[in-house]
Amino acid sequence: MGGLPTWAGGLRTASAQCITFFTFLFMQILQIISSARGAESYSTRLSQGIINKLMAAQPDSTIVVRDVATHPFPHLEEAHLNAYFAPAESRSPEQQEAVRHSDEAIAEVMAADILVIGVPFYNFSIASSLKAWLDHLTRAGITFRYTATGPEGLIMGKKVYLAVASGGIYSEGPQQPYDFAVPYLRWMLGFLGVTDVIVARAEGVKLPEYQAAALQKGIDSIAV
Repeated sequence: MGGLPTWAGGLRTASAQCITFFTFLFMQILQIISSARGAESYSTRLSQGIINKLMAAQPDSTIVVRDVATHPFPHLEEAHLNAYFAPAESRSPEQQEAVRHSDEAIAEVMAADILVIGVPFYNFSIASSLKAWLDHLTRAGITFRYTATGPEGLIMGKKVYLAVASGGIYSEGPQQPYDFAVPYLRWMLGFLGVTDVIVARAEGVKLPEYQAAALQKGIDSIAV
């Protein structure tokens, strides 16, 4: 008495499968641009090549673009840190403004399924604009938390593509130890809970023997 008819269980299973299916189809991609070179940027063009592949595989996906080069996040100052640690309900108007960039960065990342981050190689590391974005993204109690066994990342279920562009060759060979960009980003993203990280490289763009093929080689290295 009161039980579901035999077909209802199958319908419920089918509905759950449909929900999973549509969730897979409708992905949100967040593109982070950090190069100051505009349309000439190899990291931005590599990012776009990756996004083109993602869109070909899932054409109903949406793209959100955050250009931290042309619209940079402020570097952290005392006002930001004070606002972060103030209870939300008691923040002053000034503190609400100070926390706004961080809230926006976190909301965009949390809403995304996939992040494609353009990583130009500046002085062996990342652009300061990208570092500032990461600083605003990293919030205790929101994107990571402290536990008895150590910090725990709270940004879960995301896939990240790092579109790295460099004038030289840093994926292997004698210059590899001087790549401080990819190891840092892998560690920082892992700290926040993101461990599914794929690296594509357009490298050697300043070396005549590599330059012509560098961008396409980076795009071709990605399978989606």
